[in-house]
Amino acid sequence: MRHVIALDVGGTGMKAALAAASGELLHQARRPTGRERGPDAVVEGILDFAGELRAYGEERFGEPAAAAGIAVPGIVDEDQGVAAYSANLGWRDVPLRRLLAERLGGVPVALGHDVRTGGLAEGRIGAGKGADRFLFVPLGTGIAGAIGIDGRVEAGAHGFAGEIGHIVVRPGGAPCPCGQRGCLERFASAAAVSEAWAAACGDPEADAADCAKAVTSGDPNAVRVWHEAVDALADGLVTALTLLDPRTLIIGGGLAEAGETLFTPLRKAVRRRVTFQKLPSIVPAALGDTAGCLGAGLLAWDLLDRTDRTEVTP
Repeated sequence: MRHVIALDVGGTGMKAALAAASGELLHQARRPTGRERGPDAVVEGILDFAGELRAYGEERFGEPAAAAGIAVPGIVDEDQGVAAYSANLGWRDVPLRRLLAERLGGVPVALGHDVRTGGLAEGRIGAGKGADRFLFVPLGTGIAGAIGIDGRVEAGAHGFAGEIGHIVVRPGGAPCPCGQRGCLERFASAAAVSEAWAAACGDPEADAADCAKAVTSGDPNAVRVWHEAVDALADGLVTALTLLDPRTLIIGGGLAEAGETLFTPLRKAVRRRVTFQKLPSIVPAALGDTAGCLGAGLLAWDLLDRTDRTEVTP
């Protein structure tokens, strides 16, 4: 059976799969990145993992993978196939596409940014399926975004498109590691809500999930913290939809796991802010933590499709 290798590399762990052309994940595996051993060890771990997947696929399906797709965090030069920078993994200017292609016997390899790759999957086969324009916003340690246009995700001229977490929503507010003050992710990410709730309730171990539970039980401090985050998020999202006019707004990440505790007030807050703008559908992400692998598989199949078309063109 023809298949591809899909790799999703996170700050602490790697998820991988063998994917069919239908998008089905035929085999899945996980392992830690081993980042405590340094960036070179992380890269070697990725290459070893990919090599093991290739061998498994060849044994199980009678042929090696036809291509591979890999999603990584940080700054990614997709055109050059270079993982330019990742603070979490400690690497700089890693020619990951070339290294993977060499380890996998010369097959085509596609390299993508983790959020844009997850957004590709959500837009094409997940919560945004059928939408010609969508914006995928995962609320995790930070806040990023993926701008979907007709089945693809826009990277921007320099690979920074979709960085909604660094829209300033509270001028002069909390400093952000990016160098600005008042960035959206300092107020509405899962990490920001966890920090605010831990301070409000006096429990340093409390997190955003605990805050959401306290909101449902009517705790006034939790309600205050939650509404401040929702208001900041709505401000950022309305700025984004004013610029992008998406048909569907897909919210994912850890904060979205609160379900309607998040979505009911968020929809109301966005609705209150729009004037001339068209209100998009605001929906939860559908693919969970498989989005990165699914998206990496789609990148690989897209690459094969382009290669096949090039080969038959006179």
